[in-house]
Amino acid sequence: MKKSGILMLVIMMISFAGMAQNRGGGQQRSPEERAKSETATIKEKCGLDTAQEKKVYDLILANGKKTAKMREEMMSGGGPSGDMREKTTKMREEQNAEIKKILTAEQYKKYEKYLEERRAQRQGGGGPR
Repeated sequence: MKKSGILMLVIMMISFAGMAQNRGGGQQRSPEERAKSETATIKEKCGLDTAQEKKVYDLILANGKKTAKMREEMMSGGGPSGDMREKTTKMREEQNAEIKKILTAEQYKKYEKYLEERRAQRQGGGGPR
């Protein structure tokens, strides 16, 4: 009886540790992984050429690193940054302005449509991006 109780306790501990590591449903990706994924989606939706793809990737990666740094500072005792949402919103607006310079007018219309689809998806309960 004692052995089965200990075994059950060990199984529960392993389960909880596994759940803690997977917290966020895989949302804890590196800036590089996020940039690669986002760029691939934009390439597919907008028809980017190789040069555009590289520029978009570099831009998204740079912003991803800035955001990760801000998040890390906030989590490591920098205190809750009430204006982090404002900063990330401003960064996203600047990123979209830079993307507009990279894409053609037709591609940018497709990009705006893609952004609208993402917003609708998030507001409608989410799901994978």
